Amino acid sequence: MKFSEMMQAVRSNPQSVVVPGSWGQGRAGFGGLAAALVYEAMRAKVPAGRPVRSLAITFVGPLAVDVPVTLEAEVLREGKAVSQVLGRAVQNGQVVTLVQGSFGGSRESAIDVPSEPAPLMKSVAESQEQPFIKGVMPEFLQHLGMRWAVGGMPFSNTPSREMGGWVAFRTETEERQVDESDLLALVDTWPPTTLPYLRAPVPGSSLTWTIEFVQPVARATTKDWFQYLAVIDHARDGYGHAAAKLWSPSGELMAISRQTTTVFG
Repeated sequence: MKFSEMMQAVRSNPQSVVVPGSWGQGRAGFGGLAAALVYEAMRAKVPAGRPVRSLAITFVGPLAVDVPVTLEAEVLREGKAVSQVLGRAVQNGQVVTLVQGSFGGSRESAIDVPSEPAPLMKSVAESQEQPFIKGVMPEFLQHLGMRWAVGGMPFSNTPSREMGGWVAFRTETEERQVDESDLLALVDTWPPTTLPYLRAPVPGSSLTWTIEFVQPVARATTKDWFQYLAVIDHARDGYGHAAAKLWSPSGELMAISRQTTTVFG
């Protein structure tokens, strides 16, 4: 199933969605997809005039593939401009993904500070593509592609604080305007920033993830390549802390991300 088909499955029946094995990531489903599934259930509870501003995501446990998952959403508070919503992915009676979201409408304001421009890096054409190799790479990467422009690839013994390049959908055949669910997948496609420091493969995963969306979402489509850059703030004792940003093809800031990751090596 394509990413857009997975999102439509939630909209049609959030009580029972099955993530196929092609969206796997080691022993779990792809974290970006898990977050997007819960977000879609949350979005349905909020008025259309209140776009999502931020999500705080905790990966409580692995989302199993080929097993039904239930997506739940609860409005905690609805104020004049902001809605606070709690979402869960529940599988076999256990919460596997927990998301707290803030949705807010626009307000009149005298403050208008533009975001900093996208950093200079190699173009898409100049950047090294990471082809999907079945059995070697996480299964979900057959749906999403990366091109490296900054730092090293995972397990390449490249000690650099920065990692980034370009990311795009591989299997979305229909060209459409990207939304926040798409951005969740695009941002989380990139591996933990600490993995390039290692010489050999070891397990690693996201523990917590906070992402903020710049509204309105910049004009871009599912056929575009998006610019990504992550920077390690600190890493020790098997945990890494990194900040990242995603820009549109024209250099407009779209999302601001922060993750705590675990690496068993």
